[in-house]
Amino acid sequence: MVYINDFSEVGRDDVPTAGGKGAGLGELVRAGLPVPSGFLLNTAAYELFVRDNLLAGPIQDYAALPSSAVTRDYEAASARIRGLFAGGIMPEAIAAELRDAYRGLATGTGTGSEGDAEATVAVRSSATAEDLASASFAGQQDTYLNVHGADALLEAVVNCWASLWTARAMAYRAREGIRPDEVRLAVVVQRMVAADAAGVMFTANPATGRRDQIVIGAAWGLGESVVSGAVSTDDIVVEAATGKVASRRTADKAVMTTYADRGTHEEPVPAARRHQPVLDDAAAAALAAYGARISQHFGSPQDIEWARADGEFFILQSRPITALPEPAGETPRDWSVPYPKGLYFRASIVEQLPDPLSPLFADLIDGSVSRSLNALLDEAFGKSSLRTGDLGLPAVNGYAYYYYRTAALWRLVGKTPAAVRALIRGEAHMGIQGWRDYSHPRYVAVVESWSAKPVADLTGEELLEGISALLDAGTVYYTAVQSIIPVATSSELAFQKFYDKLVRQAGDPPAATFLLGYDSEPIRAEKALFDLAGWSRGVPGLATAILATPTGSLIDAQLSGTAPAGMGPGLWREWAHRFQLHLDRFGHTVYNLDFINPVPADDPAPLIDTLKFYLRGQGNDPHRRQEMAAARREESTAGILARLHPVRRAAFARLLRWAQGPAPIREDALADVGLGWPLMRRMLHELGRRLAAAGLITSPGDVFWLRHHEVSSAVEFGLAAASSPAAITGAGQPVLAGAINERKLRWRGQRNATAPQMLPEIRWLQRSLAGMMPEGSQDQQGNTIKGVAASQGRVTAPARVLAGPEDFSRMQPGEVLVARITTPAWTPLFAMASAVVTDVGGPLSHGSIVAREYGIPAVLGTGVATRRIASGQQIEVDGGAGTVTIVQSGRD
Repeated sequence: MVYINDFSEVGRDDVPTAGGKGAGLGELVRAGLPVPSGFLLNTAAYELFVRDNLLAGPIQDYAALPSSAVTRDYEAASARIRGLFAGGIMPEAIAAELRDAYRGLATGTGTGSEGDAEATVAVRSSATAEDLASASFAGQQDTYLNVHGADALLEAVVNCWASLWTARAMAYRAREGIRPDEVRLAVVVQRMVAADAAGVMFTANPATGRRDQIVIGAAWGLGESVVSGAVSTDDIVVEAATGKVASRRTADKAVMTTYADRGTHEEPVPAARRHQPVLDDAAAAALAAYGARISQHFGSPQDIEWARADGEFFILQSRPITALPEPAGETPRDWSVPYPKGLYFRASIVEQLPDPLSPLFADLIDGSVSRSLNALLDEAFGKSSLRTGDLGLPAVNGYAYYYYRTAALWRLVGKTPAAVRALIRGEAHMGIQGWRDYSHPRYVAVVESWSAKPVADLTGEELLEGISALLDAGTVYYTAVQSIIPVATSSELAFQKFYDKLVRQAGDPPAATFLLGYDSEPIRAEKALFDLAGWSRGVPGLATAILATPTGSLIDAQLSGTAPAGMGPGLWREWAHRFQLHLDRFGHTVYNLDFINPVPADDPAPLIDTLKFYLRGQGNDPHRRQEMAAARREESTAGILARLHPVRRAAFARLLRWAQGPAPIREDALADVGLGWPLMRRMLHELGRRLAAAGLITSPGDVFWLRHHEVSSAVEFGLAAASSPAAITGAGQPVLAGAINERKLRWRGQRNATAPQMLPEIRWLQRSLAGMMPEGSQDQQGNTIKGVAASQGRVTAPARVLAGPEDFSRMQPGEVLVARITTPAWTPLFAMASAVVTDVGGPLSHGSIVAREYGIPAVLGTGVATRRIASGQQIEVDGGAGTVTIVQSGRD
């Protein structure tokens, strides 16, 4: 049996025997890149060691941890498994080949190197589940540097094998769905490079995703200080096509990694070199040229480790860049406003538009919001209150802002008392009564009217009309819903203030206790999903089949109506029917009001993942939780009423009834904002399908990136007829493809910006209005972040930062949910979360209300949480103090 391979003998198809790192090095050698000489100990050696030492059974026993395993469980299993390796005996067949290969390397008969009496080598792990396009697993196994002598080499090899079972590697593989019996480890042995400089190189910009830029990180000494993050690096951006340095940042490089007698150590960088660039422009261009060759050879952007010795570059390894963002434009820094003499606010409806607007939505929503707000304010304040251009929803750098002309604000302030009286009485279609009797029925009627018309049969004009009608109906509805929120807010605050100042005694529950345990649409949706999981567990074989089927396959089956593999058609049909009923009832809740974002009816992955969570027996019974909350509420109410003086008791009871009424209704109203969104998105996709067939856009989804006048012109010219017209561009690029790509690039750059809450940024006015804004200070420093205390309790747990529904599958039970904002569509994640932290929100926002219902701490309105906290960091959430403290740095 041959256990040793030369690098030139392996390539990208040999991952099962060479591991990811070894296969990558083989490709680099085949491509003629400067790779330090060495050899590969393949996975057959690992298998022989495990077999001869009878380790396979014990390893699988220790590694077979349940899905509920936590860090300490992985650490305990790892310690046991690594102990098995430490006590094992190296088979002589492997030892003999290793010694022979090492002698060849030392005498210079190995690949491409002069020999010496005893080679100094690096011993690196190369697992079969690393350096892959889907997941890099970087840093999960161990590397041993500056290894001298054959005996030390054999010891390092065993330690590398054992590092396949580090706690972090085991946890990472479990999260990626890779079973313990599916992994093996090869070992790479290479001559150490006496590097005077080293670092990393990305052949696409990892910050912006731009594929036309190469980013180099460089430091003095060996590269381990760079990879471990122990030293700040010079950062150089090079244009891939020309080799020209586009930008550079020269760091203060205080320490560097150098050789010790055995292994490595850190030492101070000489003062003269601390601020000196490691690579000049010519060297950076030469290194970037290697990067371009490597990227072209592999056919994908690469993450490369490099070293330089005596002016010569060496490539130490290359792996695919995982999770590379789509290319993005420049992040905007100029926040000049389009209309002067007014104020711009990121509040109200804008809270549910956390990202830059898609072009088509931006064109449609401004006029829609202006019309609905004008109508509402005319009824509330009188028809003479507003003039053309007094208000709107313009976009600044893509972000939506409420705009009020200054003169209009003063006119409205003078009429506020009359408007408040109308609001409380439910006049002008406002408040709870207006929502119940007018706004909600009207919205339902508009959606039902357009639902009766088959989308595929509509003309282009009718599709545009339907999209506008549904968006207008949704906007009018949302505007009316906003009139409920002040009623709910004022009633709850009045009760809380009265209770805290005049009623509450030591040992009494917080005011929120008296408002919990009521039904609302998000809670009903949660209970319906829990009940569906319960029914599924009662059908023989169904729960097991659902859990064994990937979420994506379940979605595909739901859309196609074909049973997924491993599930009988009859069983599937019954489950799919019940799940579709759930989507029909609750699938319109929106994650983000911009219609470019799917709703659960389009992409039910988050719901399926939550259902699987319940199927595994995790989470609490929402029925029982609500019953207990209602019982605590009634018991607490009875206790308070029994002890109060009649006058105070009457005031307490009156304020309590006032506060209890609007809270669940507000959640019902918010949950139905997206009632027209599933139909509107179907219409948009149908329009996009026709425009793609006409050769205007590449795919139906590109319709969201068109401007309204472009869609209108296409409809006018008959390019969106019900019958699919022939493409008008032949085999060439679709007409608007270039413009759409530019808009996507700009949008991604805008998404990296932090939009000010108010424009212009007038400091004294911002300070004056700070308490009214939904987002906290964006200038917070240090490890403690301050927000709004929204739900009491204290939890320390790993953070999970989620940008939107596309990230929901990453949420693990017990983690802290960290997000820009949570809407009713986020509610399923609350069942998994140990706490909630948001950038936007307040004590009476959706997130706080649901967190209190779930009994988990919440700190909202931090302003900076999603930018300051990384997934995997250990954080402490104190929902009573309104603080979030980062207690452990580190990323996944």
